[in-house]
Parts: sequence; structure tokens; C-alpha cells
Amino acid sequence: MKNILVNSVVFLSLSAGVLYAFNYAITLPDVKFSYSSDQCVEVINYNSEDNFSCENLPTKFNHIWVE
Repeated sequence: MKNILVNSVVFLSLSAGVLYAFNYAITLPDVKFSYSSDQCVEVINYNSEDNFSCENLPTKFNHIWVE
């Protein structure tokens, strides 16, 4: 019985960690950079609380090259 409880706690802890990491990864903003000029073109915010722009880039983001 004790072994089942320990396994359940470990499984739930790992599941919570994976869900947290997945949620963090999908809410990172996308920043589009021009391939020719290497300048920011657009910032797409997936979190409604974020208000990032090309002038105010986030510290972590998905880097996307565009023409």
C-alpha cells in the first residue's frame, strides 16, 4: 500500500511539472525579425497580460525569421 502511495505522489509531481513547462512554452511571445535587415517587425503576445512590442522586447521569446 505504501509503495502505491509513493508511486502516485511521484507520478502526480512529474505530471504537474510537465504541464507547467508546457504551459510556459506555449505562452512565450513570438517575435518576427526581418531576414534582410535583422530588425524586429512584429511581436505576437499570447498572454493577455503581456504588452510587448518591438521597442519593449521580452527577455525570452520565439525567434521567427520573415522576409
